[in-house]
Amino acid sequence: MAATLSHPQVSSPQVAIAQPRRIVAIGDSLIYGYGDPEGGGWVERLRRRWFCPETPGHVLYNLGVRGDGVQRVSQRLNYEFSRRGELRNRLPDLVILSVGVNDSARVGKPNGRHHTDFAVFQAQMADLLDQAQDLGPVLFVGMVPVLPERMPFAEVLYYNHTDQGRYRDITAAACDQRQIPYLDVLDLWLGRGDAWWRPRLSGDGLHPNVEGYRALLEDITQWSAFQHLL
Repeated sequence: MAATLSHPQVSSPQVAIAQPRRIVAIGDSLIYGYGDPEGGGWVERLRRRWFCPETPGHVLYNLGVRGDGVQRVSQRLNYEFSRRGELRNRLPDLVILSVGVNDSARVGKPNGRHHTDFAVFQAQMADLLDQAQDLGPVLFVGMVPVLPERMPFAEVLYYNHTDQGRYRDITAAACDQRQIPYLDVLDLWLGRGDAWWRPRLSGDGLHPNVEGYRALLEDITQWSAFQHLL
């Protein structure tokens, strides 16, 4: 499912927002921002655009945890958002999800077992999406491509594009069934060619670097579904 891009319409720090949205971003290291020591990742970069007391913008909570798979994100979704300041005793105005790449990893060797079996992943993803939709509007940001030649990650996990594509397809189909907008970052980045996306990954071959997170933020803020919900 290809992303539709248009000119960004995000709020600048100089313009106050009449009715700030309360947003939860939850998922794995792509939400957490690992690999971006300069800006803290795309969620933090976006949060800073709205982080001015004189002209307050949207409230954005980063609930990313490195290494999380879909089951762990599902387990902590309801507990974590309700402990965050402006979200006490109310539901978020938007939930942004990004998870799945850790589930796609093969353990121990390039053709080893998947970290999460396909059928199990499908059921767990369905549960996560249903939980999130019970809270309010949902957007799903897909995974970035990995550098397979840099594997294994952490000496035990092997990632590749074929497996990423299969887990992406499961996620995109589940989102489509629920009319949840899905940003296919994997397809979007690969479609720009090796010379574009490879320099935007960190040395570990798994996480975006500073330029990667800058590019990811641009892709998300130009996404028509994102603009519509804000």
